[in-house]
Order: sequence, then structure tokens, then C-alpha cells
Amino acid sequence: MASVARVPIWSNKDCSFLGGSNFLKCHVVKSKGEMISLLSLGVPYHLLPSGSLQSLRIIAAKYHQNVDLPPVLPKRKKKPFPTPIKEIRRTARENEKKRKLEGTSHEERVLEPPENGLLVPELIPVAHEVLEARKILIKNILKLLDVIPVIACRYCSEVHVGSVGNEIRTCHGPDNGARNSSHVWMKGYIDDILVPIESFHLFDRLGKRINHERRFEVDRIPAVVELCIQAGVDLPEYPTRRRVKPVRMIGKRVLDPDGIMDETKHTKQGGLNEELDPCGIRPQTNPPPLSSQEIQEAAECALQAWDTMRGGAWKLLKKYPVKACGYCSEVHVGPWGHRVKLCGAFKHQWRDGKHGWQEATLDELIPPNYVWHVRDLAGPPLSNHLKRFYGKAPAVVELCVQAGATIPERYKAMMRLDIVIPDSQEAEMVA
Repeated sequence: MASVARVPIWSNKDCSFLGGSNFLKCHVVKSKGEMISLLSLGVPYHLLPSGSLQSLRIIAAKYHQNVDLPPVLPKRKKKPFPTPIKEIRRTARENEKKRKLEGTSHEERVLEPPENGLLVPELIPVAHEVLEARKILIKNILKLLDVIPVIACRYCSEVHVGSVGNEIRTCHGPDNGARNSSHVWMKGYIDDILVPIESFHLFDRLGKRINHERRFEVDRIPAVVELCIQAGVDLPEYPTRRRVKPVRMIGKRVLDPDGIMDETKHTKQGGLNEELDPCGIRPQTNPPPLSSQEIQEAAECALQAWDTMRGGAWKLLKKYPVKACGYCSEVHVGPWGHRVKLCGAFKHQWRDGKHGWQEATLDELIPPNYVWHVRDLAGPPLSNHLKRFYGKAPAVVELCVQAGATIPERYKAMMRLDIVIPDSQEAEMVA
């Protein structure tokens, strides 16, 4: 293999559209497919150096120049599996071969933490960081909502950061045909920025599954908080069982050496405070005035907490199982989904209201809630005819950017900051 070396093909000025030289790396093009993928990044063909494909050295960007906007999944179709079904079957076949070679039973499986009921020691600090970052995020977003106006559509889940709503016709709510898919804007709150995703709190995550008759007996808390509790955070409001001996599992039957523990003996002490569960919080009527520096500091702090919370939750998702319904937004933190029949999504009559559980993704646990990026809050509203020139960003990121925070590099491509927005007449001449 040819050695990889940094070669001065482009200057820093030439690489500005790729994010600067701090995010560039050199490698060798080995195939035409790799050449096509590099051209899809936005690298002009005439800037690529000449030479054979085996010895060609080029510079690639760590971040794309432009990326597609997040797709809107159809409601009349099941969400795709995060892991392809072919890969799931291949993993099952490999595990079967491994059992035969080791001579273990077909029913019994060797379990590792957290599947055997024990905690993963290296993830306990991560769970505390996620919970602390959530507190900081909620605190600073409440401050920013008193300064930066946020509005939400009355009939759908569309959110807009700014005092004047956009004119983009993407409303799918009731009677949208009579309104020509235009939004009807009203005042937005923190629930519109941080979408509340709740799940049942499990006293024993390897215990009995929650059936439909017990749906009112089990408390529901934010799914991120429940994930942190199962990962090692102890909250007196919601006690949970901590095992000291690993369990065995034969099929779906759990053999617990400590026996069954009575949940009713461990009563909770109150509920979650506003620092962890901001659902329903309304801004103050007469908030204390904040200086421009305090607003910018709150925005930077909120943006950093948002990245910390999502990054830590992604680490926890790799170890602790979280299930999501393939038809609706229900999330369950635990190895198996519950049996509550509350799914009202597509063809729920065929499933008797049961959820179609599958592996959950980070965006299902912490929805980013993408909104249109507004470059100038004092400028004209976003036009429906120019929507293909506009970019998007998560609602938290857009709120912090409008408050003065620095735009992170990974969001610049989706926000499409390098695209010049034409006039309405110029847009008609664009192919």
C-alpha cells in the first residue's frame, strides 16, 4: 500500500468551503467509487490532482459541504430498522454456531453486564454527566425563552424560532387543505424545544413486563432520566433495584438467585422537580432583564450541555437496551417492551393496539426537532418558493445560535450557510 502523506494541493483559502484546513486529512484514492464519494462531498473535479487511482493523494473533508435535510417519515408505513434485518439474521446465525462450538445449551445464554442485571462500572459517571447536562440545558433554555421568541403551529408539530412565523406550507394537521398547508402560529414553550419523551419507570428492569392492566400503577418519567437511573444514578424519588449477583437466563425466563423483591416496600419520595422534568413549565411573567453577555453565556452553556447530553446518551445506548415503537413515538427503557395497548398509529387495529418494538435510535430517545434556520430575525419571513435554499438545525441549536452562540461545525452543512438565497425572480431561473 502506498504511504499516506500530506501534500499541498489546496491552500487554506481554497479549502474554506470544506470547513478549513483544521478538518482536513490526506489519504489515497483506491477506487472509482471513492472518487465519486469525494465528488459528492462538494470537491470540484478540476481541483482533484491528476494521476493513477492507486497513487492519487487528495484531501478529504471531515464535514460535508452540504447534506440533505432530515427526511419526513410517512405515517402510513413502519419505520425502518436501525440495524438491517439481514445483519440481525447473520448475527443470530453466528451466535448459533458459537454455541455449538462451545457446547453450551441452546436455551441458556452467557450474559454480560448489563444483561445479567449488574451495572457497567465505566458508564456510571457517564450517566451522572447526562443527568447533570440535562439540568443545565433546561435551566439555560428557560432563560433564553424569555429573550428569544419561539412560536409553534397550532395544528402540527412545526416550531419556528423568531417572532414572525415562516410562510413555508408544510402543515399536515387537520383541515390543512382549507389553509393550503399554511401554519397557524401561536406562542411556543419549552416543550416545543425539548420534545417530552416519557417511558415507564421500572423498579426491576429484568422483572415482569408491564401489562395493560397495570398502566396506571407505574409512573412515567422522561426516558433520558429513566436511562440514567438504570445506568447507575440513584434518585430517591424513583427507587430501583440494584443487584449484587448476576442472573441467568434460559430463553426469556430469568433465574434470579436473590429471588423476587417486593416493589411496594420501596415507595418513592415525591416526584421529579423542574430541573429534570420541565414538561408544562411556563415562562415568568416579569423575568429579570439579562445583559447581552449573560444571554450569550447562557446560549453557549446550553449548546455545550446539549452536546454532552446527546453524546453521553449515545454511549449508554450502546450498552443499555432501549426499545422504540416502529409506528408511533413510544419509547421503553429496558430489555423488552411493555405490553400496554396504547398504540394508535397506522393499522393499530390489526395489532390490537400493541406496539411494534424495535431497537431505538438516539433521535427517538432525544428528538432533535429540526426547525428552519433563519439568518436574520429582523428580515422578511421565509418564503415557500425559496424553501429549497433554506437549511435546518435542531431547535436547541437554532435557539442558541439566535442568542449569540457560535455555530458548531457539524451543523453548518445542514444549515446551508454557504448558499446565497436568491430573490423570488432569480429562483425561477435556477435549474
